[in-house]
Amino acid sequence: MKRQTIIHAKPQHQIKKYIGMKSLFFLCSLILVSCKGKMEKLPEVIPLDHPAIIEQEFIYNLDKALTPECHASTVEVSNGTVVASWFGGTKEKNDDVGIWLSRKTGDTWSTPVEVANGIQDDGSRFPCWNPVLFKPKGQPLMLFYKVGPDPKEWWGLYMTSNDDGKTWSTPTKLPDGVLGPIKNQPIQMANGEIISPSSTESDEDGWQIHLEHSSDSGKTWHRTESLNDGKEFGAIQPVVLNYGNGKLQLLSRTENEVISQNWSNDYGKTWNKMTATELPNPNSGIDGVSLKDGRQLLIYNPTGKNWGDRVPLSLALSTDGKKWNRALDLEPLRENTDKEGEEYSYPTMLLADDGMVHIVYTWNRKTVKYIN
Repeated sequence: MKRQTIIHAKPQHQIKKYIGMKSLFFLCSLILVSCKGKMEKLPEVIPLDHPAIIEQEFIYNLDKALTPECHASTVEVSNGTVVASWFGGTKEKNDDVGIWLSRKTGDTWSTPVEVANGIQDDGSRFPCWNPVLFKPKGQPLMLFYKVGPDPKEWWGLYMTSNDDGKTWSTPTKLPDGVLGPIKNQPIQMANGEIISPSSTESDEDGWQIHLEHSSDSGKTWHRTESLNDGKEFGAIQPVVLNYGNGKLQLLSRTENEVISQNWSNDYGKTWNKMTATELPNPNSGIDGVSLKDGRQLLIYNPTGKNWGDRVPLSLALSTDGKKWNRALDLEPLRENTDKEGEEYSYPTMLLADDGMVHIVYTWNRKTVKYIN
């Protein structure tokens, strides 16, 4: 694996000293047909030079890809091991799409392995979707994912690992009506309660978000009612931000060209009506974390228009969740950027116990990029 340097967003005001780059990635010349348009060749990888970035690398290089496409990556740290997962196959929605996983020990990512597929007892097969890694305090590592023909009909499952992602239990189907975290990780409150952000997609009811609560480390779940009507806002894939003292914020992807928000002041027991934030959204996934110094860090595509451009991919900071300052473009626009063809999307962001921020995201549907 050739390595560059990429992101550590320090949770304190001081920024850790930049560690110089070790090498550049090669110039890509593979043919790519994206979900939005055709690119004649993959873009050159230009490493970022920024003091907040420690490492930047592909989890697997393009010439080592085991599937033609990949998407919807997730990351977690389990007892010091960085674990990443994503779905991969010939193309999103195809039956051969499974859940893949790689572990970083030292400076090296392991060769990706397929840890779950959609093969049913009767021999039929469905695509897998949107893995989410999560480690409850003092509990085994969990891997949630979805199986089904499409997001309107999929169902949720999970597996657990007692050895930091080396081996996994047999998949367990979640109860009817419980889908698990749809894209972004749950958060765990000081009292141990887990709040899992979820959503549904329906022809009749539109896109709606809800939460799933567990007070026994994920063994049983209670689902809330939907937190939007699916009409004023079509919203999915929320992220939960924790401001302390019971104040929580949900930020969601929408069909409305804007990131939406809900607020709670009672630890998520009740929520106010969904409203628009000042942040644009091209109907693409977002994620965020609550830093230890009280700030909120968001990763998103800062473009509007429904099904719009998924480049650039940027970080924004806020102290109150209302005013956001765009701080850094992880995948900036350049003179030769193919805005219709290139895609840097579906990011996942994790704040580890040591204060490190770990980020993974789709790199043109061909590999997963990792930053810390």
